[in-house]
Amino acid sequence: MYDLTGFQRDLLLVIEGLDEPHGLAIKDELEEYYEKEIHHGRLYPNLDTLVEKGLVEKGELDQRTNFYSTTRRGRREIEARREWENQYIDT
Repeated sequence: MYDLTGFQRDLLLVIEGLDEPHGLAIKDELEEYYEKEIHHGRLYPNLDTLVEKGLVEKGELDQRTNFYSTTRRGRREIEARREWENQYIDT
């Protein structure tokens, strides 16, 4: 996960936390967190990058709507990141 941007890591976490979210649901979650609009031109290319890296799978709900889910590799990467962070955060 070291080669992902912060935005891509946030995308991965949102996808993992929601049940097969579609693009607009992901966008809504991130807009709430960032407190600003996320443009489609930023969202979808970054989702495609996560798919290309094998961290996220993309499926089709209907002809206009895709859904996303984390892959096994994506979940492993999230866990590895949490373990790394926990070395530096006193919990």
